[in-house]
Amino acid sequence: MASVLLAGGGTAGHVNPLLATAEELRSRGHRVEALGTPEGLEQDLVPRAGVTLHEVPKAPMPRRPSGDMARFPGRFASAVRAARRAIEASGADAVVGFGGYVSTPAYLAARRAGVPIVVHEANARPGMANKLGSRMTEHVAVTFPDTPLRHARLTGLPLRASIRDLAELLADPRAVDDAREAARAMAGWPADAPVLVITGGSLGAASLNAAAVAAVPNLVAHGVHVWHLTGKGKADEAARAYGDLSADQRELYRVEEYSHDMETVLAAAGAVVCRAGAATVSELTALGLPAMYVPLPHGNGEQADNARPAVEAGAAMMVADSELTPAMLEQRAEHMLLDSKASTAMREAARGIGIRDGAQRLADMVEGALR
Repeated sequence: MASVLLAGGGTAGHVNPLLATAEELRSRGHRVEALGTPEGLEQDLVPRAGVTLHEVPKAPMPRRPSGDMARFPGRFASAVRAARRAIEASGADAVVGFGGYVSTPAYLAARRAGVPIVVHEANARPGMANKLGSRMTEHVAVTFPDTPLRHARLTGLPLRASIRDLAELLADPRAVDDAREAARAMAGWPADAPVLVITGGSLGAASLNAAAVAAVPNLVAHGVHVWHLTGKGKADEAARAYGDLSADQRELYRVEEYSHDMETVLAAAGAVVCRAGAATVSELTALGLPAMYVPLPHGNGEQADNARPAVEAGAAMMVADSELTPAMLEQRAEHMLLDSKASTAMREAARGIGIRDGAQRLADMVEGALR
């Protein structure tokens, strides 16, 4: 049995793969602890999972000249010292970094301590921390092919246990029909309903919501059942659109701000319209779901890079946020759902590139680094 320190935090994109990896490593008999910031999601999620959390102060590198530039060296040195203390306190035999503010001091502290390093990069376009980490180790795992990191090996994303289990269920030809029927029944829909899920994540996406609200009357008129997750506090327009439908059509349009049971939502889905975060793309391909990705228009373009392998494989379509219209959403949704030949081809393509065992693959890499 070895002791492994997992470093990552701040966002769900770092914390969820960390927790999935922790679960897999613990199932193999290893002792696992985590390194995170004092204010990220890890403060709640990591202890709730029964994993000891060590804190490292957040020390982001200033992007512009300011007083923070002068204070950065001292803050960063403090973060490296905190990471070194966590390595010593946990008795870590290996450090696994998932990127973000926590990972850079963890990598440097591990190298100074002579502890093996494993890097996992979630996005197709790597961040600064993992670019640095990949120069310190040969054990580099990536979620998407062609991610430009040294020594990169494709492992996929470690999936949340609930999504991994659903992916296994939907991949079983003996169980998939029953699983979809049960999920659609919870929405009051028939087993063979063509179901479109539209979601911009927990915060919602204004462009997706606007296009969805305008497209819904035609979609439901053509028999498409729409499960619309608007984001918290952003359901007003969708509620008005719901009210404008006839009584029969309202049965085909389900509006929620947020779902605490995404496994049921995704089990019911025949296709999804959404953003293209690394976890979203990884989960939908693992589930074998056709998708239309509308990458976030801000940032460095990483979401478009995340979606591109699925698009190139024929598992998905991609539309720029600025080009999204209600007519386009309607046409492409109906193509994914109502054209049986296209739907089958996209599902098969998604299954062909989807990785359901990312946590196992990463755990194998960690064990290889320990040898």
